[in-house]
Amino acid sequence: MSSGNVGNVAGGHKAALKNPNVSEEAKEHSRQVLEDMEQSGEISEHAKAASDDSGKNEGNVIGGYKATLKNPNVGEEAKERAKEVLESKGVSVE
Repeated sequence: MSSGNVGNVAGGHKAALKNPNVSEEAKEHSRQVLEDMEQSGEISEHAKAASDDSGKNEGNVIGGYKATLKNPNVGEEAKERAKEVLESKGVSVE
């Protein structure tokens, strides 16, 4: 990667893969860029795959989902997803 912070570039492509508003063509481009970065050694396979909650502080993850439920700027769909995640982690939700 000739410009920009490699971690930020990879993070942007990872975000594009999860964004439902991004076209399949753009997602395929992001997949290819991430694969190229991994093959060149710019990012590790582990870093490329680290897009779930594994390795994160569980208390912070739960706190983030709880904050989502109380935030008036968050849509109902996101609040419902946060509620599902909290319940799957055994956290009671009001």
